Amino acid sequence: MTEYKSDLLRLLSTRGYIHQVTDAEGLDAIASTQVVPGYIGFDPTAPSLHVGSLVQIMLLRRLQQAGHKPIVLMGGGTGKIGDPSFKDEARKLLTDESIKSNIASIKTVFQNFLTFGDGPTDAVMVDNADWLDKLEYIPFLRDIGRHFSVNRMLSFDSVKLRLDREQSLSFLEFNYMILQGYDFLELSRRAGCRLQMGGSDQWGNIVNGIELARRVDGAEVYGVTTPLITTADGGKMGKTMSGAVWLNPDQLSHYDYWQFWRNTDDRDVGRFLRLFTDLPLDEIARLEALEGAEINEAKKILANEATAMCRGAEAAVEAAETARRTFEEGAAGEALPSLSVSGGSIAIVDALVGLGFCASKGEARRLIKGGGARVEGEKVEDEAQLVAVAAPVRVSAGKKHHGILNPA
Repeated sequence: MTEYKSDLLRLLSTRGYIHQVTDAEGLDAIASTQVVPGYIGFDPTAPSLHVGSLVQIMLLRRLQQAGHKPIVLMGGGTGKIGDPSFKDEARKLLTDESIKSNIASIKTVFQNFLTFGDGPTDAVMVDNADWLDKLEYIPFLRDIGRHFSVNRMLSFDSVKLRLDREQSLSFLEFNYMILQGYDFLELSRRAGCRLQMGGSDQWGNIVNGIELARRVDGAEVYGVTTPLITTADGGKMGKTMSGAVWLNPDQLSHYDYWQFWRNTDDRDVGRFLRLFTDLPLDEIARLEALEGAEINEAKKILANEATAMCRGAEAAVEAAETARRTFEEGAAGEALPSLSVSGGSIAIVDALVGLGFCASKGEARRLIKGGGARVEGEKVEDEAQLVAVAAPVRVSAGKKHHGILNPA
């Protein structure tokens, strides 16, 4: 492991965040002597970010913990296009109203991870629509577009893979990397930003921004990317059979968020404790060395710490108690997902969809056919079954997903 002088790069390195650095020696030097404002961009394509964005949010948290200034860039402008990086097809275009609503919703989560304010290391949130919406096309092409080589842009993996698969890449999407590079230039001018961070799929975009800032303003700026976070079984972080693991509580219950972390593969526990909690490294080393049934205690600690950070300590305690009562006592905890049922009964297929366990009735029928649906612990044999709901009824999907049907 590289020996760094700055607290920032030492912290990022020991916790497993570093994949590539554009100029490690240069960044290490300035991070040792001054406050470094650094940013990450988030496109508001939904009302909530999900766990797949959590490494980047934690990266901003680590930046602040090391005495530097996090800049949260909301893509109110770039979100109107959508990042084509490693996507199979174009994203659905959002209206201005949807983007504003999504940004307002996403903002609430960042307040749990960062300290915002006016101080030198306080976090700030900005929106690239503030400058991108005002651009004039011809001046932008003349002043900025001339610094980008189409030959080079076509060589970036994010674009090349799309073209190699003979999948359409619109001119609109192709402009995304130019706009992202321009964001770095603007933030360098407006906020003295010296660092852009992002996932490994953003390397080409980050390098573009660094070169643009140097060519146009002679600014020395830097880039850091994180490794692609996959689970031990090769799956994508934050993707589950029941859908995305959303950070906002109105998109996913505290219990389901806690349970996601509790279900971590044994082989991922130490890595996830380093990335997604503030526990000291020596304590993490102790926990990841546990074996057999004892590793479950480490998973509970991971679930408690990750949930408390994102949802608050009270939510973590509530979710942990619900899990304990559900699995140890067979009772129904208060934090389980619930569905109000009018009319006294509901089809089991509708109940599974309504509780969020299945995305469609077809998926619910497949779950039942596979023996994975239970009502009050009894396996559902008939997909046409009606569940009487005169009092609270517990419904389960597999061994780990439980919910409550309540009479309306």
